[in-house]
Amino acid sequence: MSEKTKAQELKELLFNKKENGVDFMSDEELKVCDEFCEGYKKFLFENKTEREFAASTLALAEEKGFKEFDKFGKALEAGERVYYFNRGKSIILCVKGKRPICDGVRISAAHIDSPRLDLKQCPVYEDGNLGFFKTHYYGGIKKYQWTAIPLSLHGRICKNDGTYVDIKIGEAPGEPKFCITDILPHLGGEQMARKANEIVKGEELNVVIGSRPFRDDEESEKIKLNLLNIIYEKYGVVERDFLSAELELVPAFTVDDIGFDRSLIGGYGHDDRVCSYPAMQAIFDITEAPEYTAITVLTDKEETGSDGNTGLNSSYLKYFIEDLARLEGYEGRDVLSNSKCLSADVNAAFDPTWSTQFERNNASFINNGVCVTKFTGARGKSGTSDASAEYVSFVRNLLESNGVLWQSGELGKVDGGGGGTVAMYIANLNVDVIDVGVPVLSMHSPYEIVSKIDTYMAYKAFLTFFTK
Repeated sequence: MSEKTKAQELKELLFNKKENGVDFMSDEELKVCDEFCEGYKKFLFENKTEREFAASTLALAEEKGFKEFDKFGKALEAGERVYYFNRGKSIILCVKGKRPICDGVRISAAHIDSPRLDLKQCPVYEDGNLGFFKTHYYGGIKKYQWTAIPLSLHGRICKNDGTYVDIKIGEAPGEPKFCITDILPHLGGEQMARKANEIVKGEELNVVIGSRPFRDDEESEKIKLNLLNIIYEKYGVVERDFLSAELELVPAFTVDDIGFDRSLIGGYGHDDRVCSYPAMQAIFDITEAPEYTAITVLTDKEETGSDGNTGLNSSYLKYFIEDLARLEGYEGRDVLSNSKCLSADVNAAFDPTWSTQFERNNASFINNGVCVTKFTGARGKSGTSDASAEYVSFVRNLLESNGVLWQSGELGKVDGGGGGTVAMYIANLNVDVIDVGVPVLSMHSPYEIVSKIDTYMAYKAFLTFFTK
C-alpha cells in the first residue's frame, strides 16, 4: 500500500468526514441493528396514537420492575425504578442514580403524538347516499396526501356515567377500513387550478363510513341512522357520546422494510416514535444504577405546540423533578440547573429529489447516524433554544468516545421554513438541552421512511447518555 500524501494526511486530520454507517459498523453490529429495528417495527404498528403508545409503555415498564412514583414516600435508592403516568397520554420513566439528585439528572424527552385526523365533536352525517365523519386535522399535514388511502379509527369515547370505550378498528385482517374520496382527473380541472395548499381543503377531509340505509321507509337520514345503530350495537354509545370522545383517524398501513437491501423502514408515525421507542428502550436497558438519575419523558401535544397538560409546555416534568428533589431534601430548581437533556426529535433527511430545499453542507443524510441539531426554529432561529458551544462539545465527546455514529443537521435552508421541538420548553427550566434524533424522509406524510442504522444509533446515543 502506498504511503498517504501530505494532502491526504491533512484532509484526514482537518475535514469533517461524513460517514455512511455501513462503512462504520461491523457485520455483527449491523445484525444487532436490524434485530433492534424488528422490535421497533412491531411496536410502531401496534401503537399508532399517543394513548396506545403510553399504555403499552406503562405495561412494559411494570414488567421491567418500574413502580408508580410515590411523591409522599421515601427518597429513592440507587437503581430504583419508578414511573409517573400523566392522564393516559404521557409518561415519565426514571431510574435513580448513585449521585444525589442535586447533582442533576439526565433527561431524554421525545413526543408520542403524530399528525393525524381527529373527529369533530359532531362528526356523523349523510349526503348523496353516503355516510361520513367530519374531521379536523391535527398537526402539520399536506391535506391531499390523506385522500384515497385506507384509514383506521382509534381512540376513546367517554360516557356520562363515567365509563369509557376504547376503539381500534381497521388494523386487524378482515376489519373494515375508512377512506377520504378524491375527484377523478377527468373532472379535476377546478381542483388542480387551486394553490397546492388548497388542492384539498380542511372541510373536504370527509371520511366515508358507509352507504346502506336503515330499513324503514318512514324516517329521514336513514344512512346515518343505520350507521349510528351499528355503532350503538357494537360499542353501546349514542351520538351525544361523540361530544366527549377523542377519536383519531390514522393510516391503516403496515410497517415495512423498504428497498431490496431492507435497509429502510416505511410506516406511519416515525415522527417522533422513531425517537421515543429508542429512548424508552434505552432506559429499560439500564442494567445497574447509573451515575446520574436517568429520566425518559414520552410526551404528548408536540405537533400542536406542546400546549395542554400532557404537553411539555405544562409543568408536569418540572413537578416530577421537584418531588424527587424534595424527597432528598433539595430544591427542584437546583436539580434542574445542573441537569442535561437530549431532546429526542427527528430531523429532515436530505432528499435528492427535493435537493433545492436543503443546504447540503448542513443537512442530515440517511445512514449517517443519529442527527445532532444545535438549533431549530424558523428563519432567524425563532422558537429555538440554541444549545451552547460547551454543551455541543459535551455531546460530541460523549458520542464519539462511545462509538455512536452521529452527524449534524439543520431543518432545510435558512429562509425555507424550519420547525420546532420540545427543546425550548426544557431549556426554559434552565437545563442544558440539544436535539438528537433520526433523519426522516417524507416527514409528516402518512408513510414516512427512516434508516435502520440511524434508528439503532439513536438508541445507542440515549443509552450512552444515561450510562456513561
